[in-house]
Amino acid sequence: MVAKTYTVAFEGVEARLVEVQCALSHGMPGFAIVGLPDKAVSEARERVRAALGALAIALPMKKITVNLSPADLPKEGSHFDLPIALAVLAAIEILPREEVETVVSIGELALDGRLIAVAGALPAAMAAAEEERALICPKSCGAEAAWVAATSVFAPATLNDAIRHLSQKAPLPRARPGEVAAPETLRDLRDIKGQERAKRALEVAAAGRHHLMMIGPPGAGKSMLAARLPGILPPLSPAEALETSMIQSLSGLLAEGGISRQRPFREPHHTASMAAMIGGGRGARPGEVSLAHNGVLFMDEFPEYPRAVLETLRQPLETGEVVVARANAHVRYPCRFLLVAAANPCRCGHLGDAAQACSRAPNCGAEYLGRISGPLMDRFDLRIEVPAVSLSAFETPPAGDSSATVAQRVARARAVQAARFAQAPGVRVNAEAEGALLEEIAAPDAEGRALMMRAAERIGLTARGYHRILRVARTIADLDGSEAVRVPHLAEAIGYRLSGVAG
Repeated sequence: MVAKTYTVAFEGVEARLVEVQCALSHGMPGFAIVGLPDKAVSEARERVRAALGALAIALPMKKITVNLSPADLPKEGSHFDLPIALAVLAAIEILPREEVETVVSIGELALDGRLIAVAGALPAAMAAAEEERALICPKSCGAEAAWVAATSVFAPATLNDAIRHLSQKAPLPRARPGEVAAPETLRDLRDIKGQERAKRALEVAAAGRHHLMMIGPPGAGKSMLAARLPGILPPLSPAEALETSMIQSLSGLLAEGGISRQRPFREPHHTASMAAMIGGGRGARPGEVSLAHNGVLFMDEFPEYPRAVLETLRQPLETGEVVVARANAHVRYPCRFLLVAAANPCRCGHLGDAAQACSRAPNCGAEYLGRISGPLMDRFDLRIEVPAVSLSAFETPPAGDSSATVAQRVARARAVQAARFAQAPGVRVNAEAEGALLEEIAAPDAEGRALMMRAAERIGLTARGYHRILRVARTIADLDGSEAVRVPHLAEAIGYRLSGVAG
């Protein structure tokens, strides 16, 4: 083995190392690349040859075979250019083989020898750290990769700089991590007139990461409410920031190597395809559900999404991960996100207004919201109706707490949950608790159980719905500073289940 590069593996966004081997054989001069390469990889031979020619490095009059192993794993992208070039240079003894074997390298080569940025530098650095190797990547990727302090990252600007570094003629300094991105100015809840019940639902959703469905006529403020949810969520922890940034790195979304502590907020259009939402396409890239990992996924006009896209959300909502299975790739991405969905009560949006409703009311409403299947609706912990706001409300001064005040309460509730689940692997918030753990932390007293039984008989709760009410009640108790789940907490949680669409 001469050099290594990476591809996406099967757990989260960890990187799997793929050997890049170089061998010299007699024959006509030129490159042959084997190992199921795509067009970008096949064209690497021309880019590598031109880059070496720009440095006045003459290749031997022999055929050079570069084997990208394992051969049955498809290779895509231009990030193989640098490791191929280093492998060739080691094979013809311009670079010391032992030095090249100690590094992981990624990068695209320009025809003049410059190194061009590629996606995925951060997970590549993670893989290098696991292999106890250094990473060599383009200069523009160095700030991103350097966030992995467990490995040495060197970021040459050109192939010549990489050669001089590996030959010890001009060692490069270690790359420094980029700046923490400045948080964006977030919108305040006090900007919204009325809708106090919806604001309370946002607070509960943020505190326990409970999925929220809002149903109301056009112009009621559903999108405004969702846009203010990031302002009450706690910032990302260092581990969450690194985890989220690795997904963004694979998608090429990290600007200048900066990592943000602000939770992602994704709002795809309802015409988004399956690959855009779930992941896939060329290279099985992460979709919107993974880009919203540790943050918020807002889906406006929820019933307008294709039925297949909506039904595919069911498994990620339960497991917190999504498997992108394609003919040439099988990738698992994390996707623990807070789903906020918004919908009109019917296609025209005026089901509750006799003066504006269409002639098909109320059947049109049942048909429209019927596009959301019962199993999917069952996964929403909170369902609220967002009524239209009267014009007189705009003449009153702002009411209710600001986003900063609500964020403090949410942060306290999240801190309680962090302490509670410190010894529970894989559980961070109340929405993830299940089984014996949920029974332990949210067990109602005798009066509370009687209330739950009455509610179950009235609205026909499923077992999933019953447990989701317990989780929401536990979050409401955390916001209330109560160690036990009491009847008022259960009553409020049941009220959120009764709103909107029953189930």
